[in-house]
Amino acid sequence: MGVIVPLLLIIISGWIIWKASDGFESASAYIGRNLSNGVRGATINAIASSMPEFFLTLFFLFVLNDKDGFAGGMGTTAGSSLFNGMIIPACVIIAVHLSKMGRDIIVSRKLMIRDGIFLLIEILVLIFIVSKQELYWYHGMALMSLYLVYIVFLFFSGAIDKSHSNGETYEKLGKKDSFIKDAMQIDLYALVIGNKKFNTFNAWVLLSVSTIVMGASCMLLVHASEMLGQDKYTLPLLGEVQGLKMPILFVALIIAAAASSLPDTIISIKDAKKGNFNDAISCALGSNIFDIGFALGFPLFIYGVLRGSLDLGEKMVSVIVPILWVLFALTVLSFLIYVVGKRMSRTKAIMLIFSYLIFVAYAAAKSLSLI
Repeated sequence: MGVIVPLLLIIISGWIIWKASDGFESASAYIGRNLSNGVRGATINAIASSMPEFFLTLFFLFVLNDKDGFAGGMGTTAGSSLFNGMIIPACVIIAVHLSKMGRDIIVSRKLMIRDGIFLLIEILVLIFIVSKQELYWYHGMALMSLYLVYIVFLFFSGAIDKSHSNGETYEKLGKKDSFIKDAMQIDLYALVIGNKKFNTFNAWVLLSVSTIVMGASCMLLVHASEMLGQDKYTLPLLGEVQGLKMPILFVALIIAAAASSLPDTIISIKDAKKGNFNDAISCALGSNIFDIGFALGFPLFIYGVLRGSLDLGEKMVSVIVPILWVLFALTVLSFLIYVVGKRMSRTKAIMLIFSYLIFVAYAAAKSLSLI
């Protein structure tokens, strides 16, 4: 029961995150409907789908309130970055081929190079920061500044296109089920929008409600991850039970990261099935840039302002830094897989999945050295 209960909580919280992200994505897509192809994916869609990583990093850091909290947050963003960069493109390729759309998946090389360069720079800066061992508020500020540079670059390179709305309609069908059924299904679109048409006001309301629900489910995911990683903990009625005695870094790297990446996966597959391949891939890559730059940078900045420095300790740094170098190397590998050849083929999907499994095996072996 010590393992089953937290795993069930992780599954439940992942499902709630997925459902809440669906409403968040609908609202953010309406708000960002005038952004051009490939840019909406890298900004609006990426931020929408990366809110779970942001909340998880924030809660890991402030709930655990120590180096393990930072390791949990860093593990979530690093693990999510690899998941987004490898598993999501692979899922997009497989989904398009299974749907028999009869179209080749061709993504702009310019887009991939743009996002790839920014992502690799962020990883290098993160490695430099973590190597310092003692972290301060200005380290978080440095990461956020990199993300701000990325956003400014996008918008000053002709990102806004008022001439189209990406071919989408926002006059969806109204509510079909009862309030209770909609609430049980966590259909936030039906609960907030109902039979009304989308407008700016109700889009922002839906965005806010989705954020609150997502934040609550991420808090549950943090506590479940903490329980899973402990040697022993207490459950109501059951008393003391056994956990996995696993470092929170590993739990976050693999389990929390995968659970929080569900929205990115679903949004990218939806875009791909519409033929928006640039948005599908740039959503995944833009999510990585947001995760490291803002989802990790902002909590670190707030923590430094409120509580001073955070000392990771030599042992934690000796584990985190090599994992980040592997993240850097596999990110380079994934971009080489993207750009070699014109099409995103099934062979590339297999290569990406295999590379991710190598990372999982390495992270497991490295993280266990903390015990």
